[in-house]
Amino acid sequence: MEKFRTILDLCLSHKKVLGFSAVSLLTAGSERIFSVVVFKCPCNSWSMWYGIAFLLVPALVLFLLGYLLNTKTWKLLTGCCASGKKCSCSSPGHLLRCLQVLWLSTVSAAVAPLTWIAVALLGASFYECAVSGSSKLQNYLCKEHGPECREQVAQIPCSETLSKELQNELSSLRAQSQVLGWILIAGFMTLVLISTCINRCRSPISFLQLQFWKIYLKKEQEFFDNKAKEHAAKMAERIVSCYFDSTELEPFYTPSDKAWWQISSLYAFNTKEQYYSMIHKYISSKRDESIRSAEGDMFPPILGFVDEAETQVP
Repeated sequence: MEKFRTILDLCLSHKKVLGFSAVSLLTAGSERIFSVVVFKCPCNSWSMWYGIAFLLVPALVLFLLGYLLNTKTWKLLTGCCASGKKCSCSSPGHLLRCLQVLWLSTVSAAVAPLTWIAVALLGASFYECAVSGSSKLQNYLCKEHGPECREQVAQIPCSETLSKELQNELSSLRAQSQVLGWILIAGFMTLVLISTCINRCRSPISFLQLQFWKIYLKKEQEFFDNKAKEHAAKMAERIVSCYFDSTELEPFYTPSDKAWWQISSLYAFNTKEQYYSMIHKYISSKRDESIRSAEGDMFPPILGFVDEAETQVP
Protein backbone atom coordinates (compact mmCIF):
# COMPACT_ATOMS: atom_id res chain seq x y z
CA MET A 1 0.00 0.00 0.00
CA GLU A 2 2.85 2.37 0.85
CA LYS A 3 4.51 1.63 -2.51
CA PHE A 4 1.25 2.37 -4.31
CA ARG A 5 0.88 5.67 -2.43
CA THR A 6 4.47 6.60 -3.31
CA ILE A 7 3.78 5.95 -6.99
CA LEU A 8 0.53 7.95 -6.79
CA ASP A 9 2.29 10.91 -5.14
CA LEU A 10 4.99 10.76 -7.81
CA CYS A 11 2.35 10.83 -10.55
CA LEU A 12 0.55 13.76 -8.94
CA SER A 13 3.77 15.73 -8.52
CA HIS A 14 4.55 15.28 -12.22
CA LYS A 15 0.95 15.59 -13.39
CA LYS A 16 1.71 18.12 -16.12
CA VAL A 17 4.55 16.10 -17.65
CA LEU A 18 2.49 12.90 -17.50
CA GLY A 19 -0.45 14.74 -19.03
CA PHE A 20 1.64 15.91 -21.98
CA SER A 21 3.06 12.39 -22.34
CA ALA A 22 -0.43 10.86 -22.36
CA VAL A 23 -1.60 13.39 -24.98
CA SER A 24 1.46 12.60 -27.12
CA LEU A 25 0.90 8.84 -26.89
CA LEU A 26 -2.82 9.14 -27.73
CA THR A 27 -2.00 11.42 -30.66
CA ALA A 28 0.67 9.03 -31.95
CA GLY A 29 -1.75 6.08 -31.67
CA SER A 30 -4.48 8.02 -33.48
CA GLU A 31 -2.07 8.92 -36.29
CA ARG A 32 -1.15 5.24 -36.76
CA ILE A 33 -4.82 4.25 -36.93
CA PHE A 34 -5.54 7.01 -39.46
CA SER A 35 -2.58 6.08 -41.66
CA VAL A 36 -3.53 2.37 -41.74
CA VAL A 37 -7.35 2.44 -41.74
CA VAL A 38 -8.48 5.79 -43.16
CA PHE A 39 -5.67 7.08 -45.38
CA LYS A 40 -5.76 5.91 -49.03
CA CYS A 41 -3.60 7.94 -51.39
CA PRO A 42 -5.52 8.63 -54.67
CA CYS A 43 -2.31 8.58 -56.78
CA ASN A 44 -3.52 11.29 -59.18
CA SER A 45 -3.62 15.09 -59.34
CA TRP A 46 -5.19 15.16 -55.86
CA SER A 47 -2.29 13.33 -54.21
CA MET A 48 -0.44 16.43 -53.02
CA TRP A 49 -3.50 18.09 -51.45
CA TYR A 50 -4.71 14.80 -50.01
CA GLY A 51 -1.37 14.13 -48.31
CA ILE A 52 -1.06 17.70 -47.01
CA ALA A 53 -4.61 17.57 -45.66
CA PHE A 54 -3.91 14.43 -43.62
CA LEU A 55 -0.59 15.87 -42.44
CA LEU A 56 -1.74 19.34 -41.38
CA VAL A 57 -5.53 19.50 -40.94
CA PRO A 58 -5.70 17.06 -37.96
CA ALA A 59 -2.80 19.01 -36.42
CA LEU A 60 -4.79 22.24 -36.80
CA VAL A 61 -7.86 20.63 -35.20
CA LEU A 62 -5.75 19.39 -32.27
CA PHE A 63 -4.20 22.85 -31.90
CA LEU A 64 -7.60 24.56 -31.73
CA LEU A 65 -8.85 21.87 -29.34
CA GLY A 66 -5.86 22.60 -27.10
CA TYR A 67 -6.96 26.24 -26.90
CA LEU A 68 -10.55 25.24 -26.16
CA LEU A 69 -9.49 23.02 -23.25
CA ASN A 70 -7.02 25.51 -21.77
CA THR A 71 -8.24 27.25 -18.59
CA LYS A 72 -5.96 30.25 -19.13
CA THR A 73 -7.62 31.01 -22.48
CA TRP A 74 -11.06 31.37 -20.92
CA LYS A 75 -9.82 33.26 -17.85
CA LEU A 76 -8.35 35.75 -20.28
CA LEU A 77 -11.27 35.99 -22.73
CA THR A 78 -14.42 35.52 -20.64
CA GLY A 79 -16.08 38.93 -20.35
CA CYS A 80 -12.94 40.83 -21.45
CA CYS A 81 -14.94 42.95 -23.93
CA ALA A 82 -18.42 42.76 -22.42
CA SER A 83 -20.95 45.45 -23.31
CA GLY A 84 -20.34 48.65 -21.35
CA LYS A 85 -16.96 47.46 -20.10
CA LYS A 86 -13.49 48.56 -21.17
CA CYS A 87 -11.54 45.83 -22.91
CA SER A 88 -9.08 44.37 -20.39
CA CYS A 89 -6.27 44.11 -22.98
CA SER A 90 -6.47 47.76 -24.06
CA SER A 91 -3.70 49.14 -21.80
CA PRO A 92 -0.02 48.32 -22.59
CA GLY A 93 0.49 46.42 -19.31
CA HIS A 94 -2.59 44.27 -19.76
CA LEU A 95 -1.78 43.77 -23.44
CA LEU A 96 1.64 42.39 -22.48
CA ARG A 97 -0.03 40.05 -19.99
CA CYS A 98 -2.51 38.93 -22.64
CA LEU A 99 0.34 38.13 -25.03
CA GLN A 100 2.19 36.19 -22.31
CA VAL A 101 -0.91 34.15 -21.50
CA LEU A 102 -1.55 33.46 -25.19
CA TRP A 103 2.08 32.35 -25.59
CA LEU A 104 1.82 29.91 -22.66
CA SER A 105 -1.51 28.64 -24.00
CA THR A 106 0.04 28.23 -27.46
CA VAL A 107 2.94 26.16 -26.09
CA SER A 108 0.54 23.86 -24.25
CA ALA A 109 -1.79 23.57 -27.23
CA ALA A 110 1.10 22.83 -29.61
CA VAL A 111 2.08 19.52 -27.97
CA ALA A 112 -0.58 17.37 -29.65
CA PRO A 113 -0.37 18.88 -33.19
CA LEU A 114 3.43 18.75 -33.25
CA THR A 115 3.28 15.14 -32.08
CA TRP A 116 0.86 14.35 -34.92
CA ILE A 117 3.08 15.98 -37.56
CA ALA A 118 6.27 14.40 -36.18
CA VAL A 119 4.81 10.88 -36.03
CA ALA A 120 3.27 11.31 -39.49
CA LEU A 121 6.62 12.40 -40.93
CA LEU A 122 8.42 9.47 -39.30
CA GLY A 123 5.81 7.11 -40.78
CA ALA A 124 6.30 8.84 -44.17
CA SER A 125 2.94 7.72 -45.67
CA PHE A 126 1.37 11.20 -45.83
CA TYR A 127 4.60 12.79 -47.05
CA GLU A 128 5.08 10.18 -49.78
CA CYS A 129 1.57 10.75 -51.07
CA ALA A 130 1.92 14.55 -51.02
CA VAL A 131 5.35 14.60 -52.66
CA SER A 132 4.43 12.03 -55.31
CA GLY A 133 1.76 14.45 -56.57
CA SER A 134 4.07 17.48 -56.70
CA SER A 135 5.24 18.34 -60.25
CA LYS A 136 8.38 20.10 -59.00
CA LEU A 137 9.52 17.15 -56.94
CA GLN A 138 8.60 14.76 -59.75
CA ASN A 139 10.96 16.73 -62.01
CA TYR A 140 13.66 16.56 -59.34
CA LEU A 141 13.36 12.81 -58.81
CA CYS A 142 13.12 12.07 -62.53
CA LYS A 143 15.86 14.38 -63.82
CA GLU A 144 17.94 11.36 -64.88
CA HIS A 145 14.99 9.36 -66.29
CA GLY A 146 12.55 9.62 -69.16
CA PRO A 147 9.16 11.42 -69.23
CA GLU A 148 7.30 8.23 -68.19
CA CYS A 149 9.09 8.43 -64.82
CA ARG A 150 6.85 11.31 -63.71
CA GLU A 151 3.71 9.22 -64.16
CA GLN A 152 5.37 6.33 -62.38
CA VAL A 153 6.37 8.52 -59.41
CA ALA A 154 2.74 9.60 -58.99
CA GLN A 155 1.76 5.90 -58.75
CA ILE A 156 4.43 4.90 -56.20
CA PRO A 157 2.12 4.95 -53.11
CA CYS A 158 -0.41 2.69 -54.88
CA SER A 159 1.81 0.16 -56.64
CA GLU A 160 4.15 -2.30 -54.96
CA THR A 161 5.70 -3.15 -58.35
CA LEU A 162 6.62 0.48 -59.03
CA SER A 163 7.84 0.84 -55.46
CA LYS A 164 10.34 -1.95 -56.11
CA GLU A 165 11.36 -0.55 -59.49
CA LEU A 166 11.85 2.97 -58.10
CA GLN A 167 13.36 1.85 -54.82
CA ASN A 168 15.94 4.64 -54.79
CA GLU A 169 13.33 7.36 -55.33
CA LEU A 170 11.05 5.84 -52.67
CA SER A 171 13.94 5.67 -50.21
CA SER A 172 14.67 9.34 -50.87
CA LEU A 173 11.09 10.30 -50.07
CA ARG A 174 11.07 8.31 -46.84
CA ALA A 175 14.46 9.68 -45.83
CA GLN A 176 13.32 13.26 -46.42
CA SER A 177 10.15 12.70 -44.39
CA GLN A 178 11.93 11.05 -41.46
CA VAL A 179 14.69 13.66 -41.35
CA LEU A 180 12.05 16.42 -41.20
CA GLY A 181 10.28 14.50 -38.43
CA TRP A 182 13.43 14.22 -36.31
CA ILE A 183 14.29 17.88 -36.92
CA LEU A 184 10.81 18.86 -35.72
CA ILE A 185 11.10 16.72 -32.57
CA ALA A 186 14.62 17.94 -31.76
CA GLY A 187 13.69 21.58 -32.42
CA PHE A 188 10.61 21.49 -30.22
CA MET A 189 12.39 19.73 -27.35
CA THR A 190 15.28 22.20 -27.55
CA LEU A 191 12.84 25.12 -27.45
CA VAL A 192 11.04 23.64 -24.44
CA LEU A 193 14.32 23.03 -22.61
CA ILE A 194 15.64 26.53 -23.26
CA SER A 195 12.38 28.25 -22.26
CA THR A 196 12.11 26.10 -19.11
CA CYS A 197 15.68 26.95 -18.10
CA ILE A 198 15.09 30.67 -18.68
CA ASN A 199 11.82 30.61 -16.70
CA ARG A 200 13.48 28.75 -13.82
CA CYS A 201 16.48 31.08 -13.75
CA ARG A 202 14.21 34.15 -13.65
CA SER A 203 11.91 32.71 -10.98
CA PRO A 204 11.15 35.27 -8.21
CA ILE A 205 10.70 32.47 -5.64
CA SER A 206 12.80 29.52 -4.51
CA PHE A 207 12.40 25.89 -5.56
CA LEU A 208 10.87 24.69 -2.26
CA GLN A 209 8.42 27.60 -2.10
CA LEU A 210 7.38 26.74 -5.65
CA GLN A 211 6.63 23.19 -4.53
CA PHE A 212 4.66 24.49 -1.53
CA TRP A 213 2.72 26.85 -3.81
CA LYS A 214 1.58 23.98 -6.01
CA ILE A 215 0.46 21.98 -2.95
CA TYR A 216 -1.48 24.98 -1.63
CA LEU A 217 -3.28 25.53 -4.95
CA LYS A 218 -4.26 21.87 -5.13
CA LYS A 219 -5.77 22.01 -1.63
CA GLU A 220 -7.44 25.37 -2.24
CA GLN A 221 -9.09 23.99 -5.37
CA GLU A 222 -10.37 20.94 -3.46
CA PHE A 223 -11.87 23.12 -0.71
CA PHE A 224 -13.33 25.54 -3.26
CA ASP A 225 -15.01 22.72 -5.19
CA ASN A 226 -16.49 21.19 -2.04
CA LYS A 227 -17.68 24.53 -0.66
CA ALA A 228 -19.14 25.59 -4.02
CA LYS A 229 -21.11 22.32 -4.27
CA GLU A 230 -22.38 22.71 -0.72
CA HIS A 231 -23.31 26.37 -1.18
CA ALA A 232 -25.05 25.76 -4.52
CA ALA A 233 -27.00 22.81 -3.05
CA LYS A 234 -28.23 24.91 -0.10
CA MET A 235 -29.22 27.78 -2.38
CA ALA A 236 -31.06 25.49 -4.79
CA GLU A 237 -32.83 23.71 -1.91
CA ARG A 238 -34.05 27.02 -0.42
CA ILE A 239 -35.37 28.34 -3.73
CA VAL A 240 -37.16 25.10 -4.66
CA SER A 241 -38.63 24.76 -1.15
CA CYS A 242 -39.96 28.34 -1.26
CA TYR A 243 -41.52 27.64 -4.64
CA PHE A 244 -43.37 24.51 -3.58
CA ASP A 245 -44.20 25.70 -0.04
CA SER A 246 -45.19 29.20 -1.19
CA THR A 247 -43.12 30.87 1.54
CA GLU A 248 -41.00 34.02 1.69
CA LEU A 249 -37.40 33.71 0.51
CA GLU A 250 -35.11 34.49 3.42
CA PRO A 251 -31.83 36.38 2.87
CA PHE A 252 -28.98 34.13 1.79
CA TYR A 253 -25.52 35.47 1.11
CA THR A 254 -23.77 34.53 -2.09
CA PRO A 255 -20.73 36.29 -3.64
CA SER A 256 -21.56 39.32 -5.77
CA ASP A 257 -20.77 39.67 -9.47
CA LYS A 258 -17.85 41.95 -8.57
CA ALA A 259 -16.45 39.34 -6.16
CA TRP A 260 -16.63 36.66 -8.86
CA TRP A 261 -14.88 38.98 -11.34
CA GLN A 262 -12.14 39.68 -8.80
CA ILE A 263 -11.19 36.06 -8.18
CA SER A 264 -11.61 35.09 -11.85
CA SER A 265 -8.98 37.53 -13.12
CA LEU A 266 -5.46 36.47 -14.05
CA TYR A 267 -2.89 36.23 -11.27
CA ALA A 268 -0.07 38.78 -10.90
CA PHE A 269 2.91 38.34 -8.57
CA ASN A 270 3.98 41.20 -6.31
CA THR A 271 7.00 41.14 -3.99
CA LYS A 272 5.42 43.66 -1.60
CA GLU A 273 2.26 41.69 -0.85
CA GLN A 274 2.70 38.09 -1.84
CA TYR A 275 -0.47 36.05 -2.35
CA TYR A 276 -0.81 32.47 -3.51
CA SER A 277 -4.01 32.93 -5.54
CA MET A 278 -6.63 35.50 -6.46
CA ILE A 279 -8.91 34.23 -3.69
CA HIS A 280 -6.07 34.69 -1.21
CA LYS A 281 -5.49 38.23 -2.52
CA TYR A 282 -9.21 39.06 -2.40
CA ILE A 283 -9.67 37.86 1.19
CA SER A 284 -6.48 39.58 2.40
CA SER A 285 -7.22 42.97 0.82
CA LYS A 286 -10.04 45.50 0.96
CA ARG A 287 -12.88 43.76 -0.79
CA ASP A 288 -14.50 46.94 -2.09
CA GLU A 289 -11.42 47.85 -4.14
CA SER A 290 -10.13 46.36 -7.38
CA ILE A 291 -7.41 43.74 -6.93
CA ARG A 292 -6.72 43.18 -10.59
CA SER A 293 -3.62 45.33 -10.89
CA ALA A 294 -1.23 47.21 -8.63
CA GLU A 295 2.13 48.92 -8.86
CA GLY A 296 4.93 46.37 -8.96
CA ASP A 297 2.84 43.53 -10.40
CA MET A 298 4.84 40.98 -12.39
CA PHE A 299 3.78 38.08 -14.57
CA PRO A 300 6.64 35.52 -14.36
CA PRO A 301 6.01 32.52 -16.64
CA ILE A 302 7.19 30.16 -13.88
CA LEU A 303 4.00 31.04 -11.95
CA GLY A 304 1.72 30.37 -14.92
CA PHE A 305 0.39 27.26 -13.13
CA VAL A 306 -1.58 29.55 -10.77
CA ASP A 307 -4.04 30.31 -13.57
CA GLU A 308 -4.32 26.65 -14.57
CA ALA A 309 -6.39 25.68 -11.51
CA GLU A 310 -9.72 24.47 -12.84
CA THR A 311 -12.76 23.95 -10.69
CA GLN A 312 -14.74 20.77 -11.19
CA VAL A 313 -18.15 21.78 -9.97
CA PRO A 314 -20.81 19.84 -11.91
